Amino acid sequence: MMTLDRRTLLKLGGLGLGALSVPALAQQIFTARGFTHGVASGEPGPSSVLLWTRYVADQDTLLRAEIARDSAFRHIVGGANHWAQADQDFCVRVTMTDLPDNRWLYYRFIAPDGTQSMVGRTRTLPQDAVTAFNLALFSCANIGFGWFNAYGHAARRKDIDLAVHVGDYIYEYGPGVYPSAKQMLAARTLLPPAETVSLADYRLRYAAYRADRALQALHARMPMIAMWDDHEFANDAWVGGAENHRPEQGRWVDRRRAAVRAFQEWMPVSNAPFRQYQIGDLATILLPETRITGRTQQLNYAQAIAGQSDVTAALRTFRDTAWISKDRTLLGADQERWLATEMARSTRQKTRWQILAQQVVMGSMVQPPEARGWIMPDAPDYVQRRVTLGDLAAQVGLPANLDAWDGYPAARQRLLGAAQAADANLVVLTGDTHNGWAYDLTQDGAAVGAEIAGHSVTSSGLESSTPRATDQDRVAALRRANPTLRWANTDRRGYVSVAINRDRVRATWHLLDTVRADSQQMVGSHSMNIRHGARRYADAG
Repeated sequence: MMTLDRRTLLKLGGLGLGALSVPALAQQIFTARGFTHGVASGEPGPSSVLLWTRYVADQDTLLRAEIARDSAFRHIVGGANHWAQADQDFCVRVTMTDLPDNRWLYYRFIAPDGTQSMVGRTRTLPQDAVTAFNLALFSCANIGFGWFNAYGHAARRKDIDLAVHVGDYIYEYGPGVYPSAKQMLAARTLLPPAETVSLADYRLRYAAYRADRALQALHARMPMIAMWDDHEFANDAWVGGAENHRPEQGRWVDRRRAAVRAFQEWMPVSNAPFRQYQIGDLATILLPETRITGRTQQLNYAQAIAGQSDVTAALRTFRDTAWISKDRTLLGADQERWLATEMARSTRQKTRWQILAQQVVMGSMVQPPEARGWIMPDAPDYVQRRVTLGDLAAQVGLPANLDAWDGYPAARQRLLGAAQAADANLVVLTGDTHNGWAYDLTQDGAAVGAEIAGHSVTSSGLESSTPRATDQDRVAALRRANPTLRWANTDRRGYVSVAINRDRVRATWHLLDTVRADSQQMVGSHSMNIRHGARRYADAG
């Protein structure tokens, strides 16, 4: 069985309260034996890859992992034994080595009784000269908002080499929070039916998400590299806490430790805090951690103006002091040094592209004056406050979102300066905001790179709080207020495919018709190019 504590079992009605009190998905999870959640792979290198599965039994079980050149396993190129242990929630992670480079491979797990997992498909990375490589970028999959159609659509494609997930793979909220009870899709089951706090809570939330067929299909189709954002922990997490972590929930350090452990058990990832992947001589992908390693606490406009009679003066003081403080960081000193060193090493080795896959938007976003007219007069108080504060901030040149790089301008300046010093061809991959953005990244007027910010898999975007405006109206106003914003979409869910060749990176935002039904129908796409050496988008948005 899943290793759950008494608190979570009580929530589920699992202590003699009868099977009918437990949702069908919970029944499936608690009663399932054997290979319960498919397979997955990640951490690819030129000669290695990490394989994942979950095998539930009444005792720890030794599994055999096999990897082959063909799906019939006539040409096996590697094998290893690994225990599925209750202490690890029966999740198995095994790294296969001595593999051929730049090859699609097939893998499976075999139990002692001869039963087999589904067959997964993975690949090793190229080692030498490379002409092309394709990524799929994902973020922000909240199961309550709908179906994971973006995963399913990407899984059906034959041209994606690697999935990149930059966070919010799960959400921690309990029922009725986000989504609200009205927004919650009845066909989607939230387990546990409460906010995730303990190790058992986080394990069960991953078990519920990983039961999704589209997500299982994506993992079985291609390797994934992944890093958490905040909702794998709690909203707006930082090194010392989170917006919605309360004292009665226990110590933050314990909750953080539980969340990290569950992530490392359930995801095809290593335990390294930040990582890099070399795509031959074509690209270096750098995957940092921006939440719990070194992030200082987010600033707050409401606190900055509290008790001040002259709000504008208070915001100007805030702008010129706390906001620009050099002590504030998302990454911490160790990661900043690591990124600077690795970008320089990549360019010194004549790698064509330096790709930073990270969590929060790097481009700057000031709220346009038109935003006040986008919300309903009876909008919730928190929406009214957010728009009012955004308007006041914009009047003195301050950004709308202090949880993004906009809230840490000195740290952003250091990172972009390191990219300039390395002479990097910087491309930044981003999630978090639930909408699609294309930004030019500049430093003192000089072009430094381009940002590809992907929209969410399911989580609601700007359209949910601004129903009085169309996407066209919102985007036009946002671009007028933010000159480095080259394109945006503010009303669709989906994912981004990123096609890399030696001369350009081409980003294509794929726009889903809906997430409220189990459908992979698209309503359109938008593509933009970044030319090598230009360090900005080549196209008009």
